[in-house]
Amino acid sequence: MNGQNPRQIAAGILGRRNAGGEFTENLLETALAGARLSSADRGLCQEIVYGVVRWQAALDWLIARKTVGREQKSGLQNLLRLGLYQIFWLDRIPDHAAVHETVELAKHDGFGPQAGFINAILRGYLREAGATRKLLADLKTTDPATGCSHPGWLVARWQKNFGPEKTAQLLDWNNTPPKTFARVNSLKTDAGRLVEKWREENVDYDFVRRDWLEENLVFELKSHPPLNSLGSFRDGWFYIQDPGTLLAPCELGAQPGETVLDLCAAPGGKTTVIAQLMRDEAKITACDVSEDRLKLIRENCRRLGITCVEPLLISAFSLQPQAFDRILVDAPCSNTGVMRRRVDLRWRVSLAEISRLRQTQLELLKLAAAKLRPGGVLIYSTCSLEPEENSEVVKEFLREHAGFKLENERALLPFADNVDGAYVARLKHST
Repeated sequence: MNGQNPRQIAAGILGRRNAGGEFTENLLETALAGARLSSADRGLCQEIVYGVVRWQAALDWLIARKTVGREQKSGLQNLLRLGLYQIFWLDRIPDHAAVHETVELAKHDGFGPQAGFINAILRGYLREAGATRKLLADLKTTDPATGCSHPGWLVARWQKNFGPEKTAQLLDWNNTPPKTFARVNSLKTDAGRLVEKWREENVDYDFVRRDWLEENLVFELKSHPPLNSLGSFRDGWFYIQDPGTLLAPCELGAQPGETVLDLCAAPGGKTTVIAQLMRDEAKITACDVSEDRLKLIRENCRRLGITCVEPLLISAFSLQPQAFDRILVDAPCSNTGVMRRRVDLRWRVSLAEISRLRQTQLELLKLAAAKLRPGGVLIYSTCSLEPEENSEVVKEFLREHAGFKLENERALLPFADNVDGAYVARLKHST
């Protein structure tokens, strides 16, 4: 593969995604790490890959219109998606360049005999570009699942839960590239010093205010050089984190000197917030299911200068008798609240997975309940929008644990709160 061609790299990533089922983000990171691309070409490659995956259903609808629904080989389908995405979703790519580059890519990737077929479909759509754009716009209303490129069953349940208007806003949110947010690490610096450093590092930022955040704790990074090139990042002055993920640690309310358990802690975003709020004067046990995930916690704590966290495998932790003052259960979930950050997710999530995860969530809550001291606080959180994983899990837990009471609960919704979706419930051990 020619490492200098962003479209060719993109086609290769899309092909491997179809073949092996690996997450697109991981494939892209690996491919770009070994490519010799300019910053602009790296951005183009990422935009094409993520855009094709996000808009797959709408792109396939366009292809089906010109092929009478005949199924194409996977590689050929990806080439057509790639070309059509550039024509109808990327304003900065000239139409003739989108067609020419796609046809040349087809020849290079073993689809020479089909080059004329690809050329005919793309040029046919160029002749009908205005009418096609209107069709795509109308499709968002007449068939939102196809027009906004989401699974039909998921759109139907969101329409039932949120109504058509809010669902349309949610679909639009999921199809918008996510913003980057930075949480100031007050253990090493303060907001004033950090923004002064950012000005030196050519970081363009904006202030973020939410009712659950301290003033000047989180900033939006509007533009910046690669994070690893920033001394402020390498030195642990900030952590990349959506504002919605801070609600659960803030609701935990941990104080210096207390003992805290973070039961599903990797990669450590919420763990390190808790440590920061406790001024690194605590004992935090951070559990997860594998050594690889614990390694992520250690690396983040090391960069941020946090010493009060003890990473521990869940399998080893469950044998320990210790009781904790406060426990956070940030449970594995369907992740439907962070769908715009995980481009493959919409095509992977299923009703069966939501049902399976519900049982895991209940088991984790029960494990946590057994480790909480009387009078302690238990926070249950997910990044799901689905009631089966959120309020219904809490209700079932409370039916089986009379010694706990629900103090408050809150759902953050992208279309209402302009952050990633999240659910947080604060439970108190009353006996």
